[in-house]
Amino acid sequence: MIRAGIIGGTDPIAGELLSILINHPDVEIAWVNAPNAIGSLISDTHKGLIGETYLRFTDSIDFNNIDVLFLCTTDGRSKALLSTAIIPEKLKIVDLSGDFRIDGADSNFVYGLPELNRKVLVRGAVRASVPSSMANVLALALLPLAKNLLLNSPITAVAVTSTTDPVVIDRPIGHRQVEELRATLESLQTSFSAPLTFTPIRGTHSRGIHAVAYMQCPLELEDVIRLYEDYYSDHSFTFVTSSMPILSDVTNTNKCLLHLAKVGDILAVTGVIDNLVKGSAGQAVHNMNLLFGLHERVGLALKSIN
Repeated sequence: MIRAGIIGGTDPIAGELLSILINHPDVEIAWVNAPNAIGSLISDTHKGLIGETYLRFTDSIDFNNIDVLFLCTTDGRSKALLSTAIIPEKLKIVDLSGDFRIDGADSNFVYGLPELNRKVLVRGAVRASVPSSMANVLALALLPLAKNLLLNSPITAVAVTSTTDPVVIDRPIGHRQVEELRATLESLQTSFSAPLTFTPIRGTHSRGIHAVAYMQCPLELEDVIRLYEDYYSDHSFTFVTSSMPILSDVTNTNKCLLHLAKVGDILAVTGVIDNLVKGSAGQAVHNMNLLFGLHERVGLALKSIN
């Protein structure tokens, strides 16, 4: 049994992570650290866990009685913690904060996109950094093209993500996830240097990301679809669909659905994910499964609300 500890337990992502881990057949939750909620029931904060767990938040951290540590902290705190704490050499760490997405190699963190780095994660990795949700879905929409050296024209991408706020364009220029996405694509296509424009939009839905990327592509649509199907044929959570996907197709699942269309020489790749699962907590568990040599679908056979 894998004993798990969580730091940042009151974060909404921690609640999503707990809801998955509680039902994972190979995981036992050892402790959930949240100094701002010491002693209170976890289900008092994460209402969806009422009746599922009677664990309470703690302010203690014991790295020696767990096998895996999940960091659900705000940006900067994970790096600060790991720079000062004495961490057992064999302790697996899955970071959801984003501190190690770009420069993770310097701290032995693998970029935790299994559709790109599954072999690395399985073959002895100890630490994984979960991708940001919008870079995640856009990378999945573009990786097959990068593998086949087809990203040679300007790319325009738009992603609408969940929020409780009114619709608003979020940092239309210079969004930090552009750097992350570019680094991901360059890891497959080192020659990739085309302009990449990304417009993130906060929608009015409660969860999920609907994204689309446009670029020039010289291949016929049938050939492009074949490239995508070949790339994802042995991956458990990303699928090419002939119909335009909607968010309810993936909500509450660890799936990414991709749709391809072409007019003239312009290719449009549409992708949908649940940003709280495939874009965060589910991806974290996916990474954990690979770090421990489990089948990647264990604990993640989640049902869509559709």
